[in-house]
Amino acid sequence: MKYHASYLEDLRRVGKSVRRWKNLKGKTVLITGASGLIGSAIVDVLAQLNMDERAGITILAAGRSTERMESRFGDRMEKGNIHYYPFDALKDCAPDQFPDPLPDYLIHAAGNANPALYGKHPAQTMMTTILGTQSILQMAAAKPGSRVLYVSSSEVYGRKDTAEPFQEDMFGTVDILNPRSCYPVSRRAAETLCASAKAEYGVDFVVARPGHVYGPTMTAADNRASSQFPRDVAAGKDIVLKSSGSQIRSYCYILDCASAILTILLEGESGQAYNISNRDSIVTIRQMAEVFAGAAGRKVLFDLPTEQEKAVFNPMDNSSLDASRLESLGWKGLFDMETGAKRTLACLMDEMDGQSH
Repeated sequence: MKYHASYLEDLRRVGKSVRRWKNLKGKTVLITGASGLIGSAIVDVLAQLNMDERAGITILAAGRSTERMESRFGDRMEKGNIHYYPFDALKDCAPDQFPDPLPDYLIHAAGNANPALYGKHPAQTMMTTILGTQSILQMAAAKPGSRVLYVSSSEVYGRKDTAEPFQEDMFGTVDILNPRSCYPVSRRAAETLCASAKAEYGVDFVVARPGHVYGPTMTAADNRASSQFPRDVAAGKDIVLKSSGSQIRSYCYILDCASAILTILLEGESGQAYNISNRDSIVTIRQMAEVFAGAAGRKVLFDLPTEQEKAVFNPMDNSSLDASRLESLGWKGLFDMETGAKRTLACLMDEMDGQSH
């Protein structure tokens, strides 16, 4: 990834916004899914603290490909004290494969979050979530005093008929015989697995439930609307909506999401879940599309979806989140929808310009 000047500026700002970041000094933090949308942003924030503040955080970037890590982080691997740790969420991780020393903090952000892949590999999607979480909990159980943060999803809430945002104890319905439910059902199961590990083995854990996250750390394979919209307009294309766009979502710029996760990790109550939502970015899908299109001088067009496209749509009409519990920890989003869109496009266009030369 090419690090745009505004992104680097924001990394410094965001790291310092986490009230207790100094508690990470000298600690070892393992992040799974470290080359993904959310995981890579967390690695970026921690590496920046190492470079600017000499925080001495040992960052274990866990994933399936060392080449992907090196491509994503470049010379920041050495400068930011980032170390590759091989991790496949579909395979059991035996104790002799655990990191040595064991990490103080484990942020589990790995998993299939690509709707197109849910449709093709629903069974694999479920097992990746469950087996990967089991491996992380086993690592934590082997080191008393460590803490796990599981990155879940707003999709655990299911569908509801009322208009108010979801609070952490509100749950709607999920059709358990629909293969598309592989994602929310396995996320629910992983959260229960965390609670069970706490009850049986004393594992300290917290859960983060992000809504719809966007930003320049998206991967090339990410085809979710929140990633496809900025990618299209940065390439000079109009945005094509495959629905009316009336569904309400809690959007969050990736660095706000990263600071929220670190806040929950350091200050969250053990065994609790926390919604991640910027109260300035709760909008419809159409409104989000219009913000990105307007920022790049493009249009929003409408087209009918194919049956295959409809099969993997998120069935929730309103997945807005109430983040009062997170805000009670002192967290506040720094990027509203317009600011986040401009930051994302600046980074994407800079990267595209670099590739064309």
